Amino acid sequence: MKLGRLNHVGVATPSIEKSISFYRDVMGAEVIREPFDLPAQGVKVCFVDTPNSQIELIEPLGESSPIHGFLAKNPAGGQHHLCYEVPDIHAAKAWFEGKGAKVLGEPRIGAHGTLIFFVHPKDMGGVLTEIMETPKGDH
Repeated sequence: MKLGRLNHVGVATPSIEKSISFYRDVMGAEVIREPFDLPAQGVKVCFVDTPNSQIELIEPLGESSPIHGFLAKNPAGGQHHLCYEVPDIHAAKAWFEGKGAKVLGEPRIGAHGTLIFFVHPKDMGGVLTEIMETPKGDH
C-alpha cells in the first residue's frame, strides 16, 4: 500500500451554515459546494475547496449520528478526521488489517460517491483516518 493524496480534512460542526460563513467571510474561501444529507452515515456534509484539497464540513443528522457524540465532547466542533486516497480500497483494507489496525466497518459509499472506510485513531497516531478509493477520472 502506498499513501495517496490528502483528499480532505473532516471538520465536525454544530452548524454547517455558520461554518460556511466562517470559511467564506473569514478564511476567504471562494468555492463552497452545496450542502447535502448523507443519511446512510447520519450526517449532512458540505465541501469547501482549497487550492490543494478540501475541507469537509460535517453536521449530525440527529442524535444517532456518530458526529453527535463528537460534538458532545467538543461543542464548538473541530477537526474530526483526515482522508487519504488509495487506488484500491479492498487492497488497502487488507493491508491495514494485516498490520493489525482496527478497521471500522466494511467499505461503504462516502460523500464523494466512492468507497471509503475508517481506521481507528489508536492505530493511526491518534488521528481518525478515512481511506477513500480515488474517484474515477481523478489523478
